[in-house]
Amino acid sequence: MNSVMEIQDAIEKLSPKEKSTLTAWLESQVEPMMTESAEAALLARLDNAANELDAGLGVPLEQVRSLVGKWASR
Repeated sequence: MNSVMEIQDAIEKLSPKEKSTLTAWLESQVEPMMTESAEAALLARLDNAANELDAGLGVPLEQVRSLVGKWASR
């Protein structure tokens, strides 16, 4: 029996909670599929957002909370 088959057999014996934990761990092992330029653009937008928040330009938390329901229902 090869290693993959042994792993498959062991997985079949796991409880649903253990399988869920294993699934989450396996998914965390996958390399992100983002190009370097996309990552750089994302980081620049995050830096810009952080600078705006530092400058007091953010949306108040209470306003965000009041809007979440509307956003979720779209």
